[in-house]
Amino acid sequence: MKVEQIYTGCLAQGAYYIESKGEAVVIDPLREVEPYLRKAESNNATIKYVFETHFHADFVSGHLDLSKKTGAPIVYGPNAKPAFDAIIATDGQEFKVGDVTLKVLHTPGHTMESTCYLLRDENGKEVGLFSGDTLFIGDVGRPDLAQKLVTDLTQDKLAGYLFDSLRNQIMPLADDIIVYPAHGAGSACGKNMSKETTDTLGHQKETNYALRSDMTKEEFIKEVTTGLVAPPAYFPLNVMMNIQGYDSIDKVLERGQHALSPDAFEVAANETGALVLDTRDPQVFAQGFVPNAINIGIDGQFAPWVGAMIPDIKQEILLVTDEGREEEVITRLARVGYDFTIGYLKGGYNAWKAAGKETDSIISVDAAELAGIMEKKEVNILDVRKKSEYQSEHLLDAENAPLDFINDSMAQLDKNKTYYVHCAGGYRSMIFNSILRARGYDNLIDVKGGFKSLKESNQFKISDYVCPSTLL
Repeated sequence: MKVEQIYTGCLAQGAYYIESKGEAVVIDPLREVEPYLRKAESNNATIKYVFETHFHADFVSGHLDLSKKTGAPIVYGPNAKPAFDAIIATDGQEFKVGDVTLKVLHTPGHTMESTCYLLRDENGKEVGLFSGDTLFIGDVGRPDLAQKLVTDLTQDKLAGYLFDSLRNQIMPLADDIIVYPAHGAGSACGKNMSKETTDTLGHQKETNYALRSDMTKEEFIKEVTTGLVAPPAYFPLNVMMNIQGYDSIDKVLERGQHALSPDAFEVAANETGALVLDTRDPQVFAQGFVPNAINIGIDGQFAPWVGAMIPDIKQEILLVTDEGREEEVITRLARVGYDFTIGYLKGGYNAWKAAGKETDSIISVDAAELAGIMEKKEVNILDVRKKSEYQSEHLLDAENAPLDFINDSMAQLDKNKTYYVHCAGGYRSMIFNSILRARGYDNLIDVKGGFKSLKESNQFKISDYVCPSTLL
C-alpha cells in the first residue's frame, strides 16, 4: 500500500494518492491532473476512483478532467447533488482498491455533503482518515461557507451538525489513526490551522480545541463561530463550478498561451477591457510596470489573493510574467476558477520597456529610510494585514486597512495624503498599492520587508503582543 500526500503550498491544500496492487484512487485532486496520471502510469497502476470530500470553495477540483481521462467514477458522500454523473455513496459504504478498503464516513457540518474516508490496510486495520475540511490539524472546518448557496441552514445549525459528526464518527476511532486533512495553515477554510499537515488522531484529541471531550454543543458552536469574517468573494463561485462543471484545463491552457508583442498586448488591453496582471516579484514590479497593471506575485499566496482581489472569475486577463512561467501562471489561475487568460506579453516587461511604451513605478523605502523620514515629520502609516494580525501586534502610529477588504479600506483614505504602506513581509502591500494606483491613488509608498523588518529594526514603537484567537 502506498499513501502519498501531494501538498500545494499556494493553496495550503492536500490531495492524496493511494495505491494498492495496481489500483489507485485520488482524493480531492487539483485542477491540473497530469501529475496524477503520470504517477499512476509510472507505477503501472490504474486510477479506479476519484474521491471528493465535499464541494470545495477555495479551489476548483480536477475531478471532472481526471474522471474523463481515466474513466474512473467520481465519488461523493451523501447529500451531494452534482450536475454530472457520480457515485453518491451512503454512510458506511466501502470501496475496495487493491488489497485496501476506503469506508465512507458522512460528516456534515462544514457543508452538508462533507464526507471523510477511512482507510483500512491489507490486514483490515484502520490506519488513516482522509478528513477533508471536517477535521484539520489544530482546527475544524468553518461552518459558514455553505450558507445561502446550497442550503438555508444557519452557521450555528451547521456547527451543531459538525459537533455531532466529530463526536459520533471521528472521535470514537483509534488514537493511532493518521489524520490526512485537505488543508493546512494559510487556508481560509479554517480559523487557526497548524503548519503540520498530518497528525495522529490521538494527539488531535489531546490538543485540538474542537475535540475536547468535556465540551458541550453550545460551547462548541460558540468557539467554532467566534472570529469568523466574511469568506473571500470567489468561494461561492468555485463551489458552483465544482457542482456544475467547467472547461477542461487543456482548453484553458490553449486559450491563455497566446504570446503578444508589446503593440498587440496594448491593443488587446485597450479593446477587450482585460485586466493586466503582473506576477513578478513585488520589488521588481515596483521598479517598473505596465500602467494600470496590478501585482500579485506568483511566488506567494498567489491563487487565494487572485480570488480575493478579482471579483469576477470570468474576467479576461492579460499576463506579464517572468519569462518561461506563463503556463504555470495560467494553471494556477485556473486552480481558483480564473479560466479566461487571453494572452501574455512576449518577452515580459523588458520587451514593453524596449518598445518605448509608457511605464509606471512605485516608490519603496526600507525600515531605516522610514525611520529617518519619521524623525523629520509626521507620516501616515497603513498596515494592510488582516485585522487579527494588526490586533495581535502593530506599530502604534499605524492605521489598519486590511487588503482582504480593500474597497472598505480605500474609502478611509484621502487621495491628497501620502501613505506609507506595509503588510507582514512586503507581498500584500504591493498588491494593495498596485490596485489603488490603478484607481488613481498616486501617493502610496511601499515599505520593503513589511512589519517583520520594521520590528526587527528596533526603531519603531510596537504595541504589546496579544496572542491571536483567529488567523482570519
